[in-house]
Amino acid sequence: MSGVWVFKDGVVRLVENPAAESLDARRKVLVHTPSNEVITSYAALERKLLSLGWERYYKDPDLLQFHKPSTVHLISLPKDFSRFKSMHMFDIVVKNRNMFEVKDM
Repeated sequence: MSGVWVFKDGVVRLVENPAAESLDARRKVLVHTPSNEVITSYAALERKLLSLGWERYYKDPDLLQFHKPSTVHLISLPKDFSRFKSMHMFDIVVKNRNMFEVKDM
């Protein structure tokens, strides 16, 4: 077994090719399906979410959060867009069916 053991979010796993895995993570993009626009900033994402009925939630100063009043859904994102990962993208996709998708770049 060759590779690197990675400890992240309380889970340890073996990454056989860490360079390839980090490249895969960077190639994912969030796309607003109706406009086919790639989301490249939180400002663009916020505009799309607000138009879908989401509201900013200011409870935690370390996170950018959105709440949809008619549901129990909460989207929590890191303040720094460079830390916006595919897991955050998929969270947005699941909570906004047919409005966003994650694509490989």
